[in-house]
Amino acid sequence: MRRLFVVWVGMLLTSWDAHAAEPPRLAVFDFEMIDSSLDGEMRGKRSDEQERLIRVGDQVRKELGDSGKFRIVDIGPVNVAAHQSHLQACGGCDVTLARELGADLELTGVVQKVSNLILNISMYVRDARTGALVAAANADMRGNTDESWSRATRYIIRERLLAPNSAALQPR
Repeated sequence: MRRLFVVWVGMLLTSWDAHAAEPPRLAVFDFEMIDSSLDGEMRGKRSDEQERLIRVGDQVRKELGDSGKFRIVDIGPVNVAAHQSHLQACGGCDVTLARELGADLELTGVVQKVSNLILNISMYVRDARTGALVAAANADMRGNTDESWSRATRYIIRERLLAPNSAALQPR
């Protein structure tokens, strides 16, 4: 079973430090789904899961924005282009889109569904200037419900990305 983890990679933006007057601008893209389940193979996309993907992105934007550590950037101007690409495998198009928005950092996420009982949510934060991975975190979920998705998302945000003792997304 996969464990929760956070990986600190590379250096954060040199302009992003504890004394900065403005928090970094963060573009949070809508989450994507990789469905390798039998259910997905036979029935295709489910509307409830597509709605959850949108809600998870909204939850991440709200909670990270409410933390005061980030200024959340509106992804509206590039949202159609983002949805036309697979942001995890597009060769850096997510970084290009974030740059177009004037973001300092960008966050993408993916939910992998193995079955209706076994799912995993992962979040990746990249420097919008260099494309370097700044942080990655994931959590396994048991059950394909609104509550399980919301709790796993909240856990990653509070206990991994914003945790006081975590190196992830902490200014250096």
